[in-house]
Amino acid sequence: MKLELFGWNSALACSFEPYAKDGYSVGRITLEYRGEYTLYSELGEVRAKISGKLRHQITDGGEFPAIGDWVVIKTRQNEQSATIYGIMPRKSKFSRKTVGGKTSEQIVAANIDTALLVSGLDNDFNLRRIERYLILTWESGANPIIVLNKADACSEVEQCVAEVEAIAPGVPIIVLSAVLKQGLDELKNYIQPGMTVAMLGSSGVGKSTIANQLMGGELQKVQPVRHGDNRGKHTTTHRELFLLPGGGVIIDTPGMREIQIWATETSFEQTFTDIEMLAKKCRFRDCQHSHEPDCAVQNAILQGVLDERRFLNYQKLHKELNYLSRKQRQLKQLENKSKWKKITKAMRQHYKRYD
Repeated sequence: MKLELFGWNSALACSFEPYAKDGYSVGRITLEYRGEYTLYSELGEVRAKISGKLRHQITDGGEFPAIGDWVVIKTRQNEQSATIYGIMPRKSKFSRKTVGGKTSEQIVAANIDTALLVSGLDNDFNLRRIERYLILTWESGANPIIVLNKADACSEVEQCVAEVEAIAPGVPIIVLSAVLKQGLDELKNYIQPGMTVAMLGSSGVGKSTIANQLMGGELQKVQPVRHGDNRGKHTTTHRELFLLPGGGVIIDTPGMREIQIWATETSFEQTFTDIEMLAKKCRFRDCQHSHEPDCAVQNAILQGVLDERRFLNYQKLHKELNYLSRKQRQLKQLENKSKWKKITKAMRQHYKRYD
C-alpha cells in the first residue's frame, strides 16, 4: 500500500524518523467505531486499538485519534491488526464544540487540505449556516470551498451565488447538481493526488451522492429528503475516509444539524472582514453598533451596503464566541487549581516521611 496516495509526504516522514528507528510503522485512520479504529498502513487495511499508555495520556488531558490522523503503530501481520502508540503532529483539524452543555472540543476530521462546505439550493439554503461553517474552517487551517448542490431544484441560482459571494469574498464557489451529474468535473479539479478533502454540511444536502459519484460507485447509501421541509435523514452515520480512483482522499461526514462554535477571534474576524472594516470607521472605538452617533455599521445597513441579517448573525456568533472563551478560561483555572492541589498534597506527604 503506497501511503503517498493517502497524503504521506517528506515532512511527515521527517517527523516520523525517531519512531522508525524504534521499529514502529505508521498508518492513517479511516474509520472509528466504539473505541476501535480502521486504518491504512503499509500492510493494507488493519484494525487497531489504542495502547494502555496512550489511553492514560489521553484521559489526562490529551486528545483521542480522529479520522484523518496519522498514527504511530506496531502491527501484527498474521492478525491484520495493530496497536496505536502515538499521534503524529496535525497540520489542520476541523473541530466543533461538543453537543450539550459540556465545554469541550470534538475533532470532526484531521489533516484536511480543503473543506467542501456543501449547501443545498433547495429550501435548506441558509447563508447563516454557511457563515458558521466558514468560521470553523478558517480556524481549522484548511481552505474552504463552498459547494452549492441541487442546482436542478433552484430557479434563482445566480441570485443565490451572488448572496454567497457577498458573505464569502474570495472563497471558490462551485454550483452543481449531483443528481444530474453536472458540475462534478469542476469539483474534481480541486481534488489532487495526495490531497485530503472533507465534505461538511447538514443532512440532506447531497454529500453522500457527491461522494458516490466521485468514487464511481455506491459507497454510501442515499436516502431522499423529507417532503415539505427538505430536511435530510442521516444517510452517513459515521465519518469515514476514502481513497479516490484518480488520487486524493475524501472524508464524508454525517450531517451536522447543530454545529457549535469552537474557534478564536481571528477566525471570526476573517469570516466577517467587511463588518470588522466598517467598525473601524465608527466614531467611537467601543461602539456597540446600536444607537451611537456616526456608527459606520448602522449607516451601511441603512444604505443597503450591509445586510442586516448578516450583522445580526455577526452579533449572535460573537456572543457565542465570548461565552466559549469565558468557559475555557474557567476550565483552565479549575485545572490549574486541581493541579496545584495535587502538587501540594504530594509535597506534604513527602515531608511527613521526614517528621
